[in-house]
Amino acid sequence: MDDLQEMSGLGSPENSGSGNISIDDFKKAYGEDFSKTIDIDTWRIGENLAELYPLIEKELIQARKDEVKNHHTFRDTIFPKIKELKHVPNAGLHSIVENKEIIEKIHRGFLFNGAVTACGSVSAVYDSVPISITQIGICLINYDKQYGSYSHRLFRRDLHFKSDDPIREAIELIERRKGNNVDGENRGQLSALAVRGIKTYAERAILFEKSTSRWLLGNGSPTPYELMTGFWASRKEMKDRSIALMQKMVLDHQRFVYVQSSERTPDLWTFGNALNPYEYLVIDTLEDKLTRMVEMGGTRGEFREAYTQFAKEVGSKIAFGVYRVSRQSPPKIFYCHIDHIQTAALIAMSDSALQMHVGSPMLLDLADSFCKTAFGKADFIASIEQAYAKAEISNKIIN
Repeated sequence: MDDLQEMSGLGSPENSGSGNISIDDFKKAYGEDFSKTIDIDTWRIGENLAELYPLIEKELIQARKDEVKNHHTFRDTIFPKIKELKHVPNAGLHSIVENKEIIEKIHRGFLFNGAVTACGSVSAVYDSVPISITQIGICLINYDKQYGSYSHRLFRRDLHFKSDDPIREAIELIERRKGNNVDGENRGQLSALAVRGIKTYAERAILFEKSTSRWLLGNGSPTPYELMTGFWASRKEMKDRSIALMQKMVLDHQRFVYVQSSERTPDLWTFGNALNPYEYLVIDTLEDKLTRMVEMGGTRGEFREAYTQFAKEVGSKIAFGVYRVSRQSPPKIFYCHIDHIQTAALIAMSDSALQMHVGSPMLLDLADSFCKTAFGKADFIASIEQAYAKAEISNKIIN
C-alpha cells in the first residue's frame, strides 16, 4: 500500500503544506524554465486579447485531453489496486448510478425525518488596547427542526496597570501584541491557536453530546489536526478531553460522517476528479496518516505515546474516501466508521445532491448559515460598541 499512500499525498512529509518547490518541479508543472519566467525581457508589453483566446483554448483542450487520459489510468489501474486492500471493508470504487432511487430513500429515511444532525460554527474577534473579546458560536440543525445554538465569549485584558509605571506597561503590551514579548512568547499566536482548538473541540463535543439524532454530520475530519498536535495537545487536560471525546464518537457512537473539501489535497482531488457522478471511492483508514501526524506534530513523552496509541486504536476504525455527485462540482473527501461506510457515503452524497452545483452537503451549509445569522460579526461588533457607549456614560456620571 506504500505506493498508494504516496500517490494519495498521505505518505510523504513534503506534501504537508511546507510550500517548498524545486526548479525541476516548476519546469514540470509549467513547461518552461524558471530562469526564463523571471527574465522580464521575455514578458510582453500589454496583451492582445485576440491572440490570447486561441492560446487559452489550445491549453484548455490539451489539459482536457491529459485529464481524460489520467482518469482512465486511475480507473483502470489504481482503483482496482485499492480494492485489494484487506483491512478496509468495501475498499475501492462504488457507484449508485443504476440505483438512484436510493437517494430518495436516504432523504426520507435519514435526512428529512431528523435522523441526521449537522454542526456549524463561526468565530469573531474584537481587538482593542484595553480588551480583546472573542466570540465562538456553534449551531446544530437538522431538516426536522433547528436543534440548538451555543455560544461562548472570551475576554482578555492585557492592560491592567498594576505597576507604578503605566507607560512602561502600555509599551510592553504593544510589544506583546507585536509578538515580541520579553520572554519570547508570541501571545497573539498562542491566543489564535487556543481559540482554534477550543472552537474545533466545541464543534465535536456539542454535536456528540447535545444531539439526539442517530447520525452526526460534521465539517472537516473527526480527528482534526488541532486536537492531535501542537498547543492544544501539549496540555494534559486538553489531551485527555480530546482523546476521550474522539474515542467515544468513533468507537462507541460509530454513526458519523465528516465531509471535507478536496481542493487542499491535490492527490485526493485527482482521485475524486476521476469519478463519474454518483460514484464514491473508499481508499484507506486514517491509522497511518494519524501516526505520521503525531510524529511530526511536536508532542513528546507521555503525550506522544497517548496519541500514538490513539492513532492505532481509533485511526484504524476510521475509513476515508472521496465522492462526487456531478461533473460541475468538485469531489469531496468523507470520513466514517469502517462498519458503516456505505450508509455514511450515501448520506453525504444524498445531501450533496440537493445542491449539485457545489457538491457539498446542504445541511452543513445550512448550519453554517444559521450560525452566521445567529452570531454574525456585525451584530457582535454592534453590541460591543453599544456597551462602550454605556460605559462612557457611566464613566462621566462617576467622574
